Amino acid sequence: MNYSRKDLTQTDATMNQMRNAVYELARFMEKNGITDVKVKLREMGRNIAKTYIRYWKPTDQVNNTNLKDVITTIYQKVLVSSVSIEINQEEKTIRVRDYKCALCKYHYDDLEVAGCEIILGMVSEIINLINRENTAFSSVFLEPLKVEQSQAYGNKVCIQLYKYKIGERD
Repeated sequence: MNYSRKDLTQTDATMNQMRNAVYELARFMEKNGITDVKVKLREMGRNIAKTYIRYWKPTDQVNNTNLKDVITTIYQKVLVSSVSIEINQEEKTIRVRDYKCALCKYHYDDLEVAGCEIILGMVSEIINLINRENTAFSSVFLEPLKVEQSQAYGNKVCIQLYKYKIGERD
């Protein structure tokens, strides 16, 4: 089957091939001396977001009142995932607990990187792109911090951590 990019945003295409490819790519990069694999995977996620947002976006603005819903929608719609989200307003962090991470189904002993690095880059970039044109002081901007836990590391769930700013662009 040949899908257009628009078709892919409206289909429940399987993630198996993508997941397998991510870990083979990580192995290839490590084998060839690339030391910033996490950075490269996050960059890949940002590039996916730049393409994806042309065909679908969950809202026209992300602010403090809809932030949790928007993140949940992105994980559900794009990754077909089940998440819980904690927002720490003091530390300005967002912790996403992903129970069905599309990119981290298996434990990999030979790798020090998780596929959710791509998700960190993609989710933060989708939200930043939505708010890029907004001048509202309430717009939220995300920065990927780290993968705290991952099924790829042998954990039961994946936990991604983001830093957020309100009304401040980089």
